[in-house]
Amino acid sequence: MLIAHLTDLHVRPFGRAANRVVETNLMVERAVRQVAGFAPAAVVITGDLTENGLPEEYAELRRLLEGRLACPVYVVPGNHDRRASLRSALGAWPGVRTDPAFVHYAADIGPLRLIMLDSVVPGAGHGELCSERLAFLERALDAAQDRPVLIGLHHPPFMTGIAAMDAIPLRAPEALLALIARHGRVLAVLCGHHHRVIMAQHGGAMLLAGAAIGGHQSELTFDAAARPYFYLEPGGYFLLRWDGAALTANLATIGDFAGPFPFAVDADYPGRTTA
Repeated sequence: MLIAHLTDLHVRPFGRAANRVVETNLMVERAVRQVAGFAPAAVVITGDLTENGLPEEYAELRRLLEGRLACPVYVVPGNHDRRASLRSALGAWPGVRTDPAFVHYAADIGPLRLIMLDSVVPGAGHGELCSERLAFLERALDAAQDRPVLIGLHHPPFMTGIAAMDAIPLRAPEALLALIARHGRVLAVLCGHHHRVIMAQHGGAMLLAGAAIGGHQSELTFDAAARPYFYLEPGGYFLLRWDGAALTANLATIGDFAGPFPFAVDADYPGRTTA
């Protein structure tokens, strides 16, 4: 079973670029076409669906996604989204209207339980999980019982060393990490926010921050004084494969590339076996 994890689409109104130079809508269109070819069981999108949370941006998001994927699409907001606009535009999407205060919910994807968390603090770049949201997570984990679990939220529960991103983190992630460790059946935590593929681990769970689908990736620098800049590096997404026993995560890059070419083994290849 395949599950596609996308993040940070930053959709703009039709015909407009993000940050004046990034054609995010075009990248989203390419990504959706590519993802559809894998026929996943579900698509999980972990926030920053739009650039500014405008109604016309959510309308464009619907145009780009609806009717193009033959599977459920599960979303949570990021710090670039607005809950009210998201609910109004995407109210028919799974889980979006489940809770009156937050866009958080649980869903089943085959044998897996997906728990989507709303980490947004309105008007701020950082994220938080308040006592109400942590209580929801605890209830959802308890309800999952022995089922393997995926958790999705926008803000990653770890620091990266990239100063510009670490300045707007998920604050006080210890409570989330403690619940993950206690439950013991969380396979992966799917995040975004950092606009760069970054992986960590906690309590047996993979912590996966995905690349920005929109095609603008944060500068990879560990200079503590560095300002927030981005490069027009290709966007990408994770394809998660569950075989009934283990979860693997493959990074797929968005674009059209030369190939495929066969692996041509030279006659002097040292691993060659003879009959």
